[in-house]
This record gives sequence, structure tokens and C-alpha cells, in this order.
Amino acid sequence: MTRTRLWLFWSSLAVYAAIVAAVVTTSWLVHLDWQLMLFRPYKQWPEFHAFLDYFVVLGQRAPTAVAVLAWLGWRAWRQHTLRPLFMLAGSLLLLNLTVGAAKIGMGRLGPHYATEIGSNEMWAGGDIFPSGHTANAVVTWGVVAYLATTPRARRTASVVCAMVALGVGGTTVYLGTHWLSDVLLGWVAGLLVLLALPWFEPVVARAEAWLLHVRDRLRGSPAAGPAAPASLSPLATRVSIVSQRPTGTGAPTTRDTREMARVSSGTAPGPAPAARPDTWPHLAPRPHTARQERPAGHRRPPQSDRPGGRPQARAGG
Repeated sequence: MTRTRLWLFWSSLAVYAAIVAAVVTTSWLVHLDWQLMLFRPYKQWPEFHAFLDYFVVLGQRAPTAVAVLAWLGWRAWRQHTLRPLFMLAGSLLLLNLTVGAAKIGMGRLGPHYATEIGSNEMWAGGDIFPSGHTANAVVTWGVVAYLATTPRARRTASVVCAMVALGVGGTTVYLGTHWLSDVLLGWVAGLLVLLALPWFEPVVARAEAWLLHVRDRLRGSPAAGPAAPASLSPLATRVSIVSQRPTGTGAPTTRDTREMARVSSGTAPGPAPAARPDTWPHLAPRPHTARQERPAGHRRPPQSDRPGGRPQARAGG
């Protein structure tokens, strides 16, 4: 996790604690909740009611999870990885644990079930604080931005996710299903889940590796091919080079046969391997010239010029 993300995480956690403290102590934030609730925005602008009834579905868990699961499933199939699916499942699990625990633990009643004007309605058996619609919109659509593959796509998806999350949270206040403080805490709760996702990357990687290992074992390991020898012996190198001669060059020459015999007997080291057989100058095909086919005028050198030979007697000497 980068230093900036870590700083954002702890700052968001401090804001989360501040909102909870403001509601518990029945501060100015609770009074603002009641003012908006008594204002009844859905009665002030009734022309938006039909549209916002459908728009708020973007924050419901089941429809958004199905839509994002279809997109990330296609991404996982194209990229041959299970990471998008694991990250979505992990983020939703973390969201349910954190937001669900906070809802049950604080038990706040919603605006339609409030019992006393000006009260914070805490620990009254409700499950409205923080807003699950808002937190779910932040996390579900935020995972799409988190898993974007390019910086431009990540920025675009982040802007769209923020607009959807802000719209869903404002819609719940308009419909009167949540207090304003519920929405504020829902935004922060969803942001905390997104900021914590890098800590779960190693767990996701290990889970993916284990699942792929189990899949390979169930399918059966593929038959291992014959292992290539690390190095060939000098004789095998010579034989393979001679056998790779182009067709039409004839059988191995006497020199090739003699050198192979020397290598196999260990009296001489094998030649160094070459990339191509035609780079061996002594293996290049040479025409065989018989004694009687020598050019005219060719004269053998005298015995005195030959090593170990005897000097010939001169004529008339």
C-alpha cells in the first residue's frame, strides 16, 4: 500500500469515528438530520420521484452485484485470471462484515420510524446507520475502477463511481429512507473498504494459486515430454553434424571417419559445437582429385624438400 493510500485510509477512519461521535452525542449533525427530514424533499420536488425510485436501484446489493459480476467475469475470462472475481467477492464480504456489524451494533431507527423529534434514535433496534445503499454503491462500482487496467480507464471509472455513489446517497435522503448522517457514514464506510483492498492482494494471489493447483490436479498433470540432454558428447556432436550434411554431398569423407575414430577412442578432444555445420571449414565438401587428374606440368617436390626424406643424387654427379 502506498503512503498516500495509507494516509487516506487513516484520515477516512478518523472521519468515520467523528461522524459516529457526532451522532451519539446528539450534536448539530443530528439537528441537521431532523431539519432535512421535516423538510420532506420528496414533497418539495415530486416530479423527480418516479425517476429516483429507479435510480436508487444502483445502490441495491443484488442488482449491482449481478451487473458487476457479469463484467468482471468477462474480464477474468479474457485475462485468464480469477483476480477480478476474488476481489469483488472479498470486497463485498468485507463490506457486509463491517457495515452489517455497525448497523446491528448501533441500532439506529430510520426517519420513517423515529419516535422523538430531536433524538438520535440510537440503540432502538434499527439497522439504518450507516446507509447500506450508499456504502454498497461506493464499493461495488468502486471495484470496477480499482481493477481498471489503464490510468485513463481508472480515472474515468473513478469519476463515474463517485457520481453514482453521491447520487444514490442523495436519493435516499430525498426519499426519506435515511438520515443525512447515515449517508455520510455510508460514503466513508465504502471508501474504507476500497482503501483496504491492497492489503488483501496477497491473500487473493494465494487463493488463486491454490485453486488453479487443485484444478490441475483434478484434470491430471500433462504428460511430461522427453527432457533434452544438457550437452552432447563429442562423438555424438560429430555424428550429428556429419548426419546433417545436405543431400547430394556424398558419404562422410575419410578425414571425417578418421576424426570420429579419434574422438571415440579418447585420443583427441571433440570439436567445439558450432551453430551451423557449414561453418566448419574442414567439413565443407571438397572435390576428390585423382593422381592421374592432376594438372599438366605438376611436379612432385624432390625428396630433399620433404620432411625426413633422403637427398637424391644429381645426374652426372
